[in-house]
Amino acid sequence: MKVIEKNEGPKIEYLQEGNNLLSFRDELFINLAKCERDYPVQIDICENKDGILTTGVSQRYIAQIDIPARQYNEVPVENTELEGTENEGESFKLEPVPFSMDNVTLTLWATEGGSN
Repeated sequence: MKVIEKNEGPKIEYLQEGNNLLSFRDELFINLAKCERDYPVQIDICENKDGILTTGVSQRYIAQIDIPARQYNEVPVENTELEGTENEGESFKLEPVPFSMDNVTLTLWATEGGSN
């Protein structure tokens, strides 16, 4: 995972667990593999006025997660596997490339006292 520090100051505590889970301050857990789509996804992590972490825009920006669009490999198939489908006659099918945290970018903002 690529990490970018957007400004100076203390950043939120986070932990990458395995190849798909990211947790913040042991309070908010996100399975990034389940968030991957056929288009780029951006997840905003904010802190509300009570200091509780939320996804989506709220009181104060804490972090942003960027997940690129899902990639696919063309896998050869026998034409009989595609009979009766809209892809009939093609000699391949698309299979998603397994999710990888190496493709994710985490941008961190200062939690307090940082300059924007």
